[in-house]
Amino acid sequence: MPVVALIIEAIVGGMLATVALVARTLLLRWRSGVIRMSKAIPVNAKWWHEQESHDGELLYVAVGDSAAQGIGASHPGQSYVGMLAAHLRARMSQPVRVINLSQSGARVREALAHQLPLLAKLQPDVVTVSIGANDIAAFEPVRFENELRALYSALPSHTIVADLPSFYLGRAERNVLVANAIVRRIAAECGLEVAPLHAVTRRQGAPRYALRQAATDFFHPNDRGYRVWASAFLPLLDRQVPATSSTVNAD
Repeated sequence: MPVVALIIEAIVGGMLATVALVARTLLLRWRSGVIRMSKAIPVNAKWWHEQESHDGELLYVAVGDSAAQGIGASHPGQSYVGMLAAHLRARMSQPVRVINLSQSGARVREALAHQLPLLAKLQPDVVTVSIGANDIAAFEPVRFENELRALYSALPSHTIVADLPSFYLGRAERNVLVANAIVRRIAAECGLEVAPLHAVTRRQGAPRYALRQAATDFFHPNDRGYRVWASAFLPLLDRQVPATSSTVNAD
């Protein structure tokens, strides 16, 4: 065999071996991440339940799914809900009570059936809703619209709702674009403000998200990713909740 052919064969063989090793490493990381995320579900839920007993002059209630629970974060407090609560405490210079009604795996129909009745019993000062990502895999536009309209029409008028985050590529992202058009239309009908979650996540790009902002299951955000999520809510939150005079003077 010519020397050149031997060299090419060696290079190709090395490249294939490297690709196989990387693929195997990523698969093992993904499997480990899925197991770790599953174990975090009851842990995070317990932590949020414990937060409900804390006193606060301002009540913040969150409706949502595993992202609101903080799955993928290093600690539940590093979820976007935890970050928004910390921001409110700093902005108001007073205790903030958080009731996180979210449930891992929830779709719009679960939020409507299980979380909305609990919200109706409360008198929150701040409400955030981020739901719908789990509807995308088996997306049914008509059902999604009907369920979302039922949910949004029952929310307090000062609720901040988020559109769905970017899935970046393929059919899932196309479904998200359809879903977000529905979100914005129904939110406008109900007089609700929309946090631009899709825009802020889309700007990150798929490579950056996968390498720096995704948890080890490659689906949920990590701490960096949740900071991006929180940034979608913060301008609307600051407009809705004025800073205290002490906070303003401190700045």
